[in-house]
Amino acid sequence: MMPFIEVTLTEGRTPEQIRTLISALTKAAGESVDAPLASVRIVVREVPETHWAAGDVTIAERKQREGTP
Repeated sequence: MMPFIEVTLTEGRTPEQIRTLISALTKAAGESVDAPLASVRIVVREVPETHWAAGDVTIAERKQREGTP
């Protein structure tokens, strides 16, 4: 058994945050499906906020409209 987990996030997390996420997902997958941790595969993809949209509005545009950083 080789669990494979893909995560897509907008850019902006620190390397430490990504590392923490990888560790937590690896542990959760291993425990949940009784898989050896060495068999768990994690891929984290970071996408610019200008390349992620819902309802024809990108995250960058929504933040700009809301005045949030």
